[in-house]
Amino acid sequence: MDFDATRLQQTGVWFYPDDLSSDVAVAFAQRIESLGYSALWLPEAGGRDPFVLASHLLGGTQRLIVATGIANVYGRDAMAMKAAQYTLAEQSGNRFVLGIGISHQPLVDMRGHVYGPPVTTMRKYLQAYAQAEFGGPAPSERPPTVLAALGPKMLELARDAADGAHPYMVTPEHTRRARYILGPDRLLCTEQKVVLEPDLEKARGVARRSAAISMGLTLPNYQNSLKRLGFEDADFEGGLSDRLIDAVVAGGDASMLQARVQAHYDAGATHVCVHPLHPGDLREPHWEVLEALAPG
Repeated sequence: MDFDATRLQQTGVWFYPDDLSSDVAVAFAQRIESLGYSALWLPEAGGRDPFVLASHLLGGTQRLIVATGIANVYGRDAMAMKAAQYTLAEQSGNRFVLGIGISHQPLVDMRGHVYGPPVTTMRKYLQAYAQAEFGGPAPSERPPTVLAALGPKMLELARDAADGAHPYMVTPEHTRRARYILGPDRLLCTEQKVVLEPDLEKARGVARRSAAISMGLTLPNYQNSLKRLGFEDADFEGGLSDRLIDAVVAGGDASMLQARVQAHYDAGATHVCVHPLHPGDLREPHWEVLEALAPG
């Protein structure tokens, strides 16, 4: 039996938990669950191992799906990745979604690996994954795999060799294009950054502060993706243009943020995971916006 994708129809949350202690991270996940969010997406960004943390969070929740957004394919071979995925799915009663990606050259270089052509690398990895056997107790549903796909070729691979895509740092127009490539049946789980701040200049300030720390807009993968949508080199220079910031970060009151989330759904997203940027401390969850956008 395949994964029941209807459980992802509610909005989810994307968040860096690396500054939270283990107990606080569990309490965070429990509160996310109580607010009615369907999923919590965890990155792999040089801090905690996302699979170890996912196991801890799944053990502390009852309904919440935990997903990797994303796990770096250079960090573990295909057999190890599949074993972690199937183990977590079976342990949690099918509440785990595997998101994988080829990451970025500076992050792969840091691991001591050679960064290969992205689509070719991912295709070979998925072939090895398909051939890998899992010898433990099987989950009752086949756990899904989504790719960190931005460009057309990676989206085609997500359609043909995976269960869909998990695009990061994108716009509703990207979602529309991605759905066209993926077709009607593949998962499209889109990340959307949000800042609850009615003063748009202040919201942009929060977004720029986040960009300087962790948003990754200096990385060529994201820049190339946004250039395919019509942005230019000048948009990435001099502190990032207002139009670029406004495109990738939804700022405003709760109704404006909800409208951006809905724009992704209208464009074809299966699931939108909101990524809250705290106006004060970017390392802290911003409960005001998470409560305002809560689906339950």
